[in-house]
Amino acid sequence: MAMTIHVDIVSAEAEIFSGLAEMVIAPALEGEVGILPRHAQYITQLSEGAIRLKINDNQEDSFYISGGMLEVQPHKVTVLSDTALRAHDIDEAAALEAKQRAEKLLSDKQAAFDYARAEAELAEAMLQLRAIEKLRLLKK
Repeated sequence: MAMTIHVDIVSAEAEIFSGLAEMVIAPALEGEVGILPRHAQYITQLSEGAIRLKINDNQEDSFYISGGMLEVQPHKVTVLSDTALRAHDIDEAAALEAKQRAEKLLSDKQAAFDYARAEAELAEAMLQLRAIEKLRLLKK
């Protein structure tokens, strides 16, 4: 049986993942880093991109983050990010629809609505679409 390391991925809204993995691959600012069990203590800033977890020989899980921090202890990895999404939870059609709806609201200068909310919805939709695109590139 392969050794594992405990991984926590946390966004500003919720804990996205908590469990064991054989390996963590993360987009650090200085380049992609791979973390295995018993890795030396390490802390680094993360760039926007995908966190990949090798759960076992047959399973890999992907998450999209907007950047953040990575802390590594010998038996635990913690990822803190403002926004983190589980790859299989992202609905491309819904994100495209939300993007179009927000863009339409923002372009209609005469409508009475909350600009801040429309801008937040647009930013969230764009983040999800960027996540889908980056995760597609990883699969190639």
